[in-house]
Amino acid sequence: MDGHADTVVLRPGIDGIAEVFHTHLRQHAYPMHTHRSWTLLIIDSGTVRYDLGRHEHGALDRTVTLLPPGVPHNGTPTTAQGLRKRVLYLEPEQIDTGLVGRAVDHPMFDDPLLRHRVHQLHGALFRQGDRPEAESRLELVSERLRQHLRGTVGPAAHPDDPGLAERLRDLLDARTVEGVPLAEAARTLHAHPAHLTRVFTRRFGMPPHQYLVGRRVDLARRLILEGRAPAHAAAVSGFYDQAHLNRHFTRILGLPPGHYARARRMGAPSRLSGASERP
Repeated sequence: MDGHADTVVLRPGIDGIAEVFHTHLRQHAYPMHTHRSWTLLIIDSGTVRYDLGRHEHGALDRTVTLLPPGVPHNGTPTTAQGLRKRVLYLEPEQIDTGLVGRAVDHPMFDDPLLRHRVHQLHGALFRQGDRPEAESRLELVSERLRQHLRGTVGPAAHPDDPGLAERLRDLLDARTVEGVPLAEAARTLHAHPAHLTRVFTRRFGMPPHQYLVGRRVDLARRLILEGRAPAHAAAVSGFYDQAHLNRHFTRILGLPPGHYARARRMGAPSRLSGASERP
């Protein structure tokens, strides 16, 4: 492969994702090969031609491609500028292996919502400290892929379990600082992770990871009001570091925590200059 400087490889430490791979291919053509994982591909520029299951396919920058584990495939960029792609290698159990045949027959999805969700997942994986967001976005992506492969994409209703969203909220409130992995929450509440995320989002208007971040920002805000330094507030509120707090604090409140701390000091009550004088 040429263009090594344009390649990024990440092992994110998220259950269900074996590897993240970003690269710019200019001339390299992949020979026939297989992966043990599901290969989830989006293209940022260029196009690629590939063979899968003895059929020729092509992938465009608006589509999502899912190549199943254990099935030989190749790949060749078809434009002069090469191919910029982002790939997620999903663990085999992330998608029912009984759907491999469907993926061989229909490996490409022209689905703007799915592509946007995959893009958001890549962003979360490369932001330090955003593991809860990455987990919930992975579940949404995986659910959409399963729906495509089963032919059930559409507005099918999913009945809510009364109180399920509230039970997850209580769990997040109890573990705001340390957090709770989505898979663990699903086991604790006896619900599928994707269903849990969907029910919570419908009930509270935001996904669980966004709720958890808001609770952490609220905790950091109270600590800063008590006079704690932003770095300390970040450490004890569950943020990866102060930069992680800065990003979310600014997004929610419109100013960084350092400015918030200075504004608090300027607005603090102080003695009047003549307070010690007799009336």
